[in-house]
Amino acid sequence: MITSIIIVASLLIFLMTGMPVAFALVGLSVIFLWYFLGPVSLFMVVSSTFKQAHTEVFIAIPLFVFMAAILQFSGIATTMYNVMRMWTAKLHGGLAIATTIISAILAALSGIGATATVTMGLIALPEMIKKKYDKKMVVGCITAGGALGPIIPPSNLLIIVGGYASLSVGKLFLGGIVPGLLITILYCLYIWIKCKVHPELGPVLPPEEVPSLSEKIRAFPPVLMPIALIVIVLGGIYAGITTPTEAAGFGAIGALIIALANRQLSMPNLFNGLKLSFKVTSMIMWLVIGGGCYSTLVTVTGTSAMVSEFIANIPFGVYGAIFIMLFITIILGMFIDPVAICMICIPVFMPVLKTLGIDELWFMLLFSLATVIGYITPPFGLNIFYMKGVTPEDVNLKDIYRGVIPFCFLKVGALILCIIFPALLTWLPSLMD
Repeated sequence: MITSIIIVASLLIFLMTGMPVAFALVGLSVIFLWYFLGPVSLFMVVSSTFKQAHTEVFIAIPLFVFMAAILQFSGIATTMYNVMRMWTAKLHGGLAIATTIISAILAALSGIGATATVTMGLIALPEMIKKKYDKKMVVGCITAGGALGPIIPPSNLLIIVGGYASLSVGKLFLGGIVPGLLITILYCLYIWIKCKVHPELGPVLPPEEVPSLSEKIRAFPPVLMPIALIVIVLGGIYAGITTPTEAAGFGAIGALIIALANRQLSMPNLFNGLKLSFKVTSMIMWLVIGGGCYSTLVTVTGTSAMVSEFIANIPFGVYGAIFIMLFITIILGMFIDPVAICMICIPVFMPVLKTLGIDELWFMLLFSLATVIGYITPPFGLNIFYMKGVTPEDVNLKDIYRGVIPFCFLKVGALILCIIFPALLTWLPSLMD
């Protein structure tokens, strides 16, 4: 009991000091394993490190990151945004709606939260400010739209969840489609209704800037290539033709072909794409290794069993346990990276799911959705600070906080719907059985 309290409390203290999560996980694992079980237990750290590094499904992560990086530097985001703004020109809040839709597409292409926020912050933010859009709504929709990445497949977060929870990544990808689309639709409806009621927040473009139908159709073909890439990558996984790792390889090759077709496959773009891929992959793998070490620590010391037993025995049965686990996840999301949350929580939550007979696939999709809420939840949601990094000086953190709060409620609403109607998450994955 005391050992478990020390282990959990030490992690919280280390995280509050600002120490990188990966090093906190590895460091605590080494210290406590040596102290409680002796020097010979350090072999567990080495064994766990090699086990995580050799997990086949994690090989897909650098390939998907490389695919996203090449597409980011190929200028495809600018092209897609220009096309989508033409099709939403007559809508109230049309530019914000276009930004949200493109953020969802970029999310499907990248699988990580920062890409769409930074990209659309550089492309769409100046355009909407120029058109007199409300700045709080502008920064809110860009920040929230970028956070769709970890839930819309192919998602690096879902790959990690699948690897740690021993679940089918293909089924997790299928399960992420409906909530991703649901949240995107809720965002667009909220923006449209708000701007319809208060037109000054998102004015309609003047008639002379509204393109004709023929212009819209002629502008559409460049968008087909990235959409086709998504269909091919995910279709191969769902049809059982390719594994996630093989599909990621095809995606990387497809991204290179698209960049070549757009005449953007230059040496600087290729170098920047590789550099970004190494950087993001290294960060993720350190977290994966740290999580593996910490998982070993909490398992062999009985901490995982103790916390799991406590959660399983709380009042209100299954739904009480689900509420507590999701609440913990959302709170952690306010302060630390979603990948780190997976490393900390999954080893503790999985025994609870088995004890209470909760559908593991369904809950892990709920868990993933809850961690994604943390991307935009004040005070330390990651996308909030990504957004702040690309905004002009007259936009402060208070504006971003006020802008994202309505989108936080929309995401929580989507999470509640997925709890009430489990088929929203489980119907598509059931088609793979």
